[in-house]
Formats: sequence, C-alpha cells, structure tokens
Amino acid sequence: MLPTFELLKPQTLDEALGMLSQRTDSLPLAGGTNLIVDMRSGKLAPKKLVDLGGLQELCCIREKDGHLLIGAGVTIAELLDDPMIERHAPILRQMARSFANTLIRNRATVGGNLVNAAPCSDTAPALLVLDAEVELASKDEARRVPLDEFLVGAFETRRQPNELLTSVRVPIPPAGARMTFEKMGLRKISCMAKVDVAVRLDVDEGGTVTNARIAVGAASAVALRVSSAEEALIGQSLVAVVPAPQGLTGEQRFGMAIEEAVRLVGETVEPRAGSEYKRQVVRGMTRRLLSSLSKEGA
Repeated sequence: MLPTFELLKPQTLDEALGMLSQRTDSLPLAGGTNLIVDMRSGKLAPKKLVDLGGLQELCCIREKDGHLLIGAGVTIAELLDDPMIERHAPILRQMARSFANTLIRNRATVGGNLVNAAPCSDTAPALLVLDAEVELASKDEARRVPLDEFLVGAFETRRQPNELLTSVRVPIPPAGARMTFEKMGLRKISCMAKVDVAVRLDVDEGGTVTNARIAVGAASAVALRVSSAEEALIGQSLVAVVPAPQGLTGEQRFGMAIEEAVRLVGETVEPRAGSEYKRQVVRGMTRRLLSSLSKEGA
C-alpha cells in the first residue's frame, strides 16, 4: 500500500524548481516506475511528490550546436521511433528495445532511469559510450556534469535535493562511429539486466580506430567506462594490410587488441559476492561486440 502523500502539479519547469527549493520533504515524480515501487515497499515515504509529467520543457529531443539534447522526460519508448536518435545515436534504440516491456517503456523516462542510478540501469552504459553529460537545474542556477561523474554509486548521484535533471547532452558522433549494445538477463523481456555492455568505435577513412568507448552495467556498484580497455584499441587498424616487420595483418593485430581489452574489462568490473560469474560474462560479451564492430563495413 502506498503511504499518504501530497501530489503537487506544477505547470512550468520554473514552478517545479520553486516547489523543490521550498520543500525538503519533496521528491520529483516522472514515470514513477521505480519511485512508486519503492514507496509501496516502504523504502521511500516522501510527504510530497512534484509531478513532472506535464512539463513540455522536459519532453523533447532536438539538435543544437553539434549536440543531441534529450529531455529528461522523454520516455524510453520515444527513443525507438525518433529519427534523430536513429541517425545519431542508434545504440539508444538498441538499448530501448531490450528495456523491460512495452508498458514500462511507455512510462519510464531517460532522466528518471539515470537519477535512480540502479547498478542495472540500461540507459547508463549506452549513454556513457556517447560521452553524455547531464544538465541539472535548481531555482537559482543550472550546471552540467559528465555522466561518469554524475553516477557516484549504487542509487547515488550528484543531484542535490533541490535540483532536477532536465536533459541529457550527447555530442553528435562522427560519421565513422560504430556502436552496439547488448543486455544479458534471465528472460528476453521484463527483466533486470544481469550484465549490460555498450561499445563504440570511431573509425577514420583509413580504417584506424581514432576513439573507443566501452561501458559496463550491472557488474559493479555503478555503470562504468573502462578507459584502460579503450586505450588498448585506439590507433589499431581494421584494414587487412601486412605491416613490416611483424608479419601480422591489421585484422590479426586488432584481434590481439580485442583480447587485451577483454582482459582489462574483466579485471575492472567488481561484481558483488556471489556474482563472480559476471566477469566471464562481461569478457564474452565485450569480445563479441568488439568483433562485430570490427567487421562492420568490411
């Protein structure tokens, strides 16, 4: 049973920020797919909820100054059909397809999923490989925080009680960006991730990896990027040319780089006691995703 609470219905974003600044016992309510569950279980018992559902300022996806701006109130379902997401960030569509089920995708929001900061968050790894920042606003100021700094730990972020996460900023990737996402769960739908892996490779016209991103969710207390594994891939060529004097093709050398990245990812994740098997799962998923990206366009 839900505890008793007062529902506040702001008409504008400024009004919502004013409500949060005046009431330390308030929580923002977006889709409610996590918050309402926590209230029913007794984990949370806020006296007031500030309903963000009708705020159009939070519900759009647009391009601006070389960035894709995703409003915090955009639902996971909306990521599936938006042409800008398809063009610039197809990994978010991949992620959204595996997110829970249709009913929850229609309610759950991008901002709510990030603020909840569950270790098994599906949005976080996909957005981490896109170098996303979050925009936070209070009544008095606004600020931007890189997503990998915003996520502090399990169910912990840098959002202050008087702040709202208003949007996610994604730099539009270069033309040679290749990206993919995979989720491992106990079922194909309606399940929490046991492991999420997101991978991105930026490849120049000559077939050389100029930038790499690898992010893992549900295998540590917080979704994280593995920078050491990324560095093992940068500068590697995907072209099957035999360089002297090693006598190895670009494909063979990249295969060796993949194995080094796989090793480093397995060493970096920190699954909780009893879930050590996730190291092996993460290694296998990372190897598979990197191999598939290396063959794109071949």
